[in-house]
Amino acid sequence: MRQMYAALGVSETVYDYGERVLKELEERFRKVDAVAEYNQAKVIAAMQKNRVNAACFAATTGYGYDDVGRDNLERVYADTFHTEAALVRPQITCGTHALTVALSANLLPGDELLSPVGSPYDTLEEVIGIRESKCSLKEYGVTYRQADLKPDGTFDYDAIRAAVNERTKLATIQRSKGYATRPTFSVEQIGELIAFLKSIKPDIICMVDNCYGEFVETIEPSDVGADMVVGSLIKNPGGGLAPIGGYICGKKECVERCAYRLSAPGLGQEVGANLGLMPAFYQGFFLAPTVVASALKGAIFAANLYERLGFRVVPNGSEPRYDIIQAVELGSREGMIAFCKGIQSAAPVDSFADPMPWAMPGYEDEVIMAAGAFVQGSSIELSADGPIRPPYAVYFQGGLTWYHAKLGILLSLQKMVEAGLARLPENA
Repeated sequence: MRQMYAALGVSETVYDYGERVLKELEERFRKVDAVAEYNQAKVIAAMQKNRVNAACFAATTGYGYDDVGRDNLERVYADTFHTEAALVRPQITCGTHALTVALSANLLPGDELLSPVGSPYDTLEEVIGIRESKCSLKEYGVTYRQADLKPDGTFDYDAIRAAVNERTKLATIQRSKGYATRPTFSVEQIGELIAFLKSIKPDIICMVDNCYGEFVETIEPSDVGADMVVGSLIKNPGGGLAPIGGYICGKKECVERCAYRLSAPGLGQEVGANLGLMPAFYQGFFLAPTVVASALKGAIFAANLYERLGFRVVPNGSEPRYDIIQAVELGSREGMIAFCKGIQSAAPVDSFADPMPWAMPGYEDEVIMAAGAFVQGSSIELSADGPIRPPYAVYFQGGLTWYHAKLGILLSLQKMVEAGLARLPENA
């Protein structure tokens, strides 16, 4: 095995250090597998209930009227997430698009959007209008307010109470950390926040950005009161097979409005051809629980590997996991580049490329991305990225298999060591 890893660029000292770390993670990995087993059963149960069959895999074109596979897949998602309805479409291009559809469909001029969890993810800033953009919610007369988190990353309930007013229509709750080194919220914490918001204003719509969190726990935010849960199919629920798409699961009224916004008023979910993507959507969703488990193991391994070398990691090596993202504060631009080069060199696609910071659409700062993926931008596949700004944190995620995640993490450390930016313990 050492020879095989050496052929891929991992030195014996780095490999041995990794093996020492892994020996202490066996119990953590067993718990990850137990969650995956539960979620696998949940997905199978939803597919069996809805009698998934070969007819569901047929391609449709044009208007997509009477698309049996598309409509049944949405019932599978609704049953898995325990919601009244679901919108699962290849016409949703990414997670930001899914969130934009959900927000713009359920907010009207004069309404106010509240983020009770501090600043939103970078790409939502232009959607909301925090950074000026054409067709933003701000341009259409929707105002925005946020309640920042406390310094320890917990909810500031006093600030949230003060922010809610008669115009507050919808609260957007970002489950994962995004490009911030704050804790990711557990489903239980999200449930407590939703209960608090609804105690203040019972008719408030609570939407959860579920990206990177699906199948990490045995329950989802929709199990604890969320009116909508939103995500991308090139993240967790696509299982690495979905080449595009997004989903919105939730209350029937909310989802119906989303369908009208995605297509057109009066058309809604009746149109939207599947273009032959149904086999990938169904099979990807079937594989998602075990793929997420592989990514989680990689995140846990990365946290423990780097924490022992003195780097700050969020979450730390022993904390519970609520998403697949692992933040590692590297302290410099050079550290981010070295780390990402290691991840890229482990890829099955474009392993020869050198990732470099660039001005990426939707982001204010330069962003570096390592993603040698079969699906462009798929962050359930092995990837790492981050904005070039203090504290120079890189956000590692994905790995369709645990073994690929392991290789990527070891090569990231290898590049850091070679650049003189990390030093292994003497007994490594």
